[in-house]
Amino acid sequence: MLDQEIQNRINLWLSSDIDDNTKKDLKTLLEKNPDKLKDAFFKKLVFGTGGIRELVGLGTNRLNQYTIQMATQGLSNYINQKNIRDKKVVIGFDSRLHSRFFAEEAAKVLAGNQIKVVLFSHLRPTPFISFACRELKCTAAIMITASHNPPEYNGYKVYWSDGGQVLPPHDKKIIEEYNNIETFDQIKKTNLSDPLIEKIDDELDEKYLEKTKTVALHLKDDQNKGNNLKIIYTNLHGCGITTAPKAFVKWGFTHYETVKKQEATDGEFPFAKKPNPEEKQALQLGLDQLLDSQADILIANDPDADRMAAAINYNKQAIILTGNQIACLLAYHICQEKEQLPSNGAFIKTIVTSELFKAIVESYSQTCIEVLTGFKYIAEKIHLFEQEHNHTFVFGAEESYGYLKGDFIRDKDGTIAACLFAELALQAKLKGKTLLDLLYEIYEKYGIYREGQTSLSFDSSASGMKKMNDLMDKLRSSPPETIGSLQVVKIDDYKKRTSFNRQTQKTEKIELPESNVLTFWLNDQTKLVIRPSGTEPKIKIYGAVFEKNTDQLQEMIDKTDDRLKSILETFTHAAQE
Repeated sequence: MLDQEIQNRINLWLSSDIDDNTKKDLKTLLEKNPDKLKDAFFKKLVFGTGGIRELVGLGTNRLNQYTIQMATQGLSNYINQKNIRDKKVVIGFDSRLHSRFFAEEAAKVLAGNQIKVVLFSHLRPTPFISFACRELKCTAAIMITASHNPPEYNGYKVYWSDGGQVLPPHDKKIIEEYNNIETFDQIKKTNLSDPLIEKIDDELDEKYLEKTKTVALHLKDDQNKGNNLKIIYTNLHGCGITTAPKAFVKWGFTHYETVKKQEATDGEFPFAKKPNPEEKQALQLGLDQLLDSQADILIANDPDADRMAAAINYNKQAIILTGNQIACLLAYHICQEKEQLPSNGAFIKTIVTSELFKAIVESYSQTCIEVLTGFKYIAEKIHLFEQEHNHTFVFGAEESYGYLKGDFIRDKDGTIAACLFAELALQAKLKGKTLLDLLYEIYEKYGIYREGQTSLSFDSSASGMKKMNDLMDKLRSSPPETIGSLQVVKIDDYKKRTSFNRQTQKTEKIELPESNVLTFWLNDQTKLVIRPSGTEPKIKIYGAVFEKNTDQLQEMIDKTDDRLKSILETFTHAAQE
């Protein structure tokens, strides 16, 4: 028996002007398997501050042409409330199933609301749409993508005129407008032949590729000696293939091979079932090719090419670098070119990114600014710097393989990161070093910083989400006194925006927006950050440990890794009791 509210939502769909096939499928499920409709209709799809990412399928709680139309009507209503003369939205899409179709549905609704649309004819990376938004002087941008999620997902990401993801006040206002769309007859829609819809293909490609070169630190070496570096590249069936290889050549890195099995832009991800570059399984074909080809580095982009993962060939072993390690190596690479650093330079990291990043940056008299998890907060800071003229943006990083150098894009960019990482690897090679050698040099200079992550997963139903929220509430109301044998000496609660030191009994204010995040600092400088995922039903737990003793470096690294593993296991086990 279905809940009355769920039944009402289903009845609304059946009585609305939706296509016959959808109605037929809905009626069949209602008769034969009504339980399957519970989760699909138990609520309206949540339009979050970053947009939507959800399973594709029938229902109000799924991504489909109708929920895409409703989201776009909400965005259109907000844009039309603004006093903007030339209203224009650029739309891009990735290689996922239905992405092109969803992009076209969004275009039809925008044009139906008298808003000009620039619709890409072919797939493009997410950061490319941020670039296009700025370059074409658009009011907003839409990217149809679910980034690295499994094939069953898709998403709807919104940018504002500066090319950054929507932030206050725009995000809340767009969400309000979306929440006011209750029925399909509120949606205004036209067809793809409407003159307000302009299709473009590769018109911006050359301008983008030339811009990427402006972030290079050793362009002369890149172009004269770049072919000394052998690169294996995989796009994991995504749209990085449209930009990364061309950018390699532009910079001078002409000696590259692609992972052929993962090259096809295919939303089924046949050779990367979990197309997340944080998963070793997704990189395995590339890791094998790295060794078989005796290449120097493997570079991988996720399917929408905003993130970049990497591995190195070290003594015929494939070593995958973590997102934190890459962030710190790139920061060190940039800082070493002191004459290129601005006097008021600012590097930006998220609160879950390595403390080593901060140590490196500050040792070169640069400012390190921390923001909440999510690259939109890094983009927000870049925008503020331009308004206030107090800092010059240099580099931004987050531990989940997101990086940006340059201010002509306002999102993490896997193509720029790939080229910058190749430049870093080339500079090390020209000095007779590997990147592992360089990382160990950094440890000897600043101490050993090691980070890891685990998670607690929940099912995506209403009861699963409740369990997840209940656990966060429990950790907040009754934080642990100890984790293993270590004392919890400080608690940062980003929801309350307070930092409480148990030793001094003093509370300080956290100068960041409210967020459902907790940080536990232990008495040996270990930190644990706990937060619900913004895209999946799971609680993420980030661990970070520090060791200042660098004698017998490899032995100390191994011991530090053991400490990290033990702390994460101990905390995760205790949290589930």
